[in-house]
Amino acid sequence: MSGILAGKRILVTGVITDGSIAFHAAKVAQEEGAEVVLTGYGRLSLVERIAKRLPKEAPVIELDVTNKEHLDSLAERTREHLGEGVGLDGVVHSIAFGPQGAFDFLAAEWPDVATAVEVSAYSLKSLTVACLPLMPRGGSVVGLTFDAQTAWPKYDWMGVAKAALESTSRYLARDLGERNIRCNLVSAGPIKSMAAKSIPGFEELADVWNHRAPIGWELTDPEPAGRGVVGLLSDFFPKTTGEIVHVDGGVHMMGA
Repeated sequence: MSGILAGKRILVTGVITDGSIAFHAAKVAQEEGAEVVLTGYGRLSLVERIAKRLPKEAPVIELDVTNKEHLDSLAERTREHLGEGVGLDGVVHSIAFGPQGAFDFLAAEWPDVATAVEVSAYSLKSLTVACLPLMPRGGSVVGLTFDAQTAWPKYDWMGVAKAALESTSRYLARDLGERNIRCNLVSAGPIKSMAAKSIPGFEELADVWNHRAPIGWELTDPEPAGRGVVGLLSDFFPKTTGEIVHVDGGVHMMGA
């Protein structure tokens, strides 16, 4: 099969529905020639049903990024679907969560903030380190963020967690460069996904894009962000690391 990911093997986290960015990253990756393995958290049967909607059904591995046993066994469990001696060429981190308390900046308590930071930021490091045994030849790690340069309405401590994610990506890029592993992020605009439903005031946040995206932005179209992920997974960016590629209709450049 031809394509910019021909012959590559990619682990994709965060697929919940076929409306998620992670699903479209997996779909485009397969269309570009990659073999894909998915991870799921919680209702694995739901992820397995969604996996059947990909061009080629992908295996699903259980992964809770706060569970040390899951992380310690991830490489071995992934290898079961790749074959002995076969590793990964890329990893997609599409994991974020904030308890309801994290969406009230002044009232938030540390346990809620800690959960948001651990799941949404520290997990990029945890996931990447867990996959290192599968990447002896190097590869590409791509995460998904929501531009942390701005104090967005209603986003609160999740915005802080995204800032931590962006910093984590840069430090990973620094430490893993000598292993020929690139680490970059795609900063996507708001998508009406299942995850978005947990953000109080999401409509107010998303409305910014209706007025300020110079090239336009579709709240129901995750594919552009998925294509951005696949681009960074490919060999077309061999010396790009520690970068944030904005796939947000241009809102990030519009200023206050």
